[in-house]
Order: sequence, then C-alpha cells, then structure tokens
Amino acid sequence: MCRNIKTLFNFDPPATNDEVRDAALQFVRKLSGTTRPSKQNQHAFDHAVEAIAASARELLDSLETHQHPRNREEVAAKARAKSAIRFA
Repeated sequence: MCRNIKTLFNFDPPATNDEVRDAALQFVRKLSGTTRPSKQNQHAFDHAVEAIAASARELLDSLETHQHPRNREEVAAKARAKSAIRFA
C-alpha cells in the first residue's frame, strides 16, 4: 500500500490538497491494515486521514529548499522508464 505514497515536496506546480489527502489515506490504510474500515471504525478512520492530511500540508508549506522545483512530467517519465526496465 505505501508504495503509492510519493514525494510531494519541491514540485512545480506544488502538491494539491487532493494529493496530500490521498497520501494521508494510503498512510492510514497501511497503519490500520484495512482499505475499508467497519462502520464502527469509520469516524476514527476519517478523522485520522483528515488529521494526517492537515499535518502533511502544514509540513509541506513550512519546508524550505534552495533547490529548483522538480518538473512533475520529468519525474513521472523517469519513473515510467525505470518501471519498464524493471518489469520488461
């Protein structure tokens, strides 16, 4: 599950709130060991996702770097090429 969590810092354009929430969702799924919580645990699951997403957004907004922002398409192309070699 956590393989789907990608680096979100220092990209141009910056990470969207949806991307941050998706990463938080993957993290909570990994921690809880479930992709769908029971009705009894749904509130706790949703609360955890929102709290982690808020913390992650705060972290991303406060980080600083002297590096130039990375281009999303270039990073995605490198990942596709690496995957093609790996699974060829």
